[in-house]
Amino acid sequence: MKKIIASPLAPKAVGPYSQAVEAGGALYISGQLPVDGATGKMAEGIEAQTRQSLDNLGHILREAGYDYSHVVKTTVLLQSIGDFAAMNAVYAGYFTSEMPARICFEVAALPMGALVEIDAVAVK
Repeated sequence: MKKIIASPLAPKAVGPYSQAVEAGGALYISGQLPVDGATGKMAEGIEAQTRQSLDNLGHILREAGYDYSHVVKTTVLLQSIGDFAAMNAVYAGYFTSEMPARICFEVAALPMGALVEIDAVAVK
């Protein structure tokens, strides 16, 4: 059985997908763009965009009764791999112990011209 999770604090899904789905004891969170759910505005710069994407993940985690410590895997998509160090510095502030597995790679483009998009899988 699956349960659809949606946080009013994170940006609404704008296509045929859910913010997150809980199934089989795991929470699968869709890629989060650096968009403020309240204003619909995108943060500027890689540090601010990384922070906003991770804050959005946090809103969804909390809505489902999880937190960052439950995250076991993330995928980070970067518009430029040259932003890796700056993204990583912000990311390290959210995952401080028992870090999740992660993959990070450069993509040709992200929706809305974003510099970063981050998804996650969490398990209690």
